[in-house]
Amino acid sequence: MHVIHLFTDFGVAGPYLGQMQAVLLRSAPQIPVVNLMADAPAFDPFHSAYLLHAYAHGLPSGDIVLGVIDPGVGSERAGVALLADGVWYVGPDNGLFEIVAMRAHACDWWSLPPPESPIAASFHGRDWFAPCAARLAAGQWRPSPPGRRLPPSGGHGLPDTCPEFVYIDRYGNGVTGLPGHTLSPGSVLSVNGRCLRWANTFSAVAEGEPFWYVNANGLAEVAANRARAADVLGLQIGTVVAVSV
Repeated sequence: MHVIHLFTDFGVAGPYLGQMQAVLLRSAPQIPVVNLMADAPAFDPFHSAYLLHAYAHGLPSGDIVLGVIDPGVGSERAGVALLADGVWYVGPDNGLFEIVAMRAHACDWWSLPPPESPIAASFHGRDWFAPCAARLAAGQWRPSPPGRRLPPSGGHGLPDTCPEFVYIDRYGNGVTGLPGHTLSPGSVLSVNGRCLRWANTFSAVAEGEPFWYVNANGLAEVAANRARAADVLGLQIGTVVAVSV
């Protein structure tokens, strides 16, 4: 069975996530909906693009990712459907899906059909993108004609890797946009004047000591044993990471 995965900056508080889930369940009740991430960097499709690739990597062919980090909501930016290595991505044309496309073996882009009825200018996720994702999941819509190589905008020029922090989790760990396979255990990450060495587990370092490791989704992450690395090191989304050996 295929699954619809939600990837948003909505947070779990408030009505937004629930309203979008309700549209999906009414329109495609047979398709499970899971919340892949609700606290992606707010208003920030650039940093979110690296997270999305890591957390959607390996999804089964036919699954759908409904991605809504959309600071340009209500503007003239297009809505897009991307098919990348068999997985569909539906959402705004603002760079959110471009790292997925860049690293895919095969991908095609389409513009989304216009909404079938008047929609709220401030909530395209609920009124435009979610109905398209539901119709796609239910087999009621397939894009045609053949897709294009780039999104309708022509692309946003995102670099292949991002040597910055792209996410701070509830534990204060900082996730970077650096794929772990590009580093070695001998690599040293420099952050705000501190040099951090690799450790495989939290317990391998002293309590309170920051270090880096490759997280379960393949990105280099900075943490501290039983402490908040974000507080210890002053991490924020966009803080730069330097790599040396």
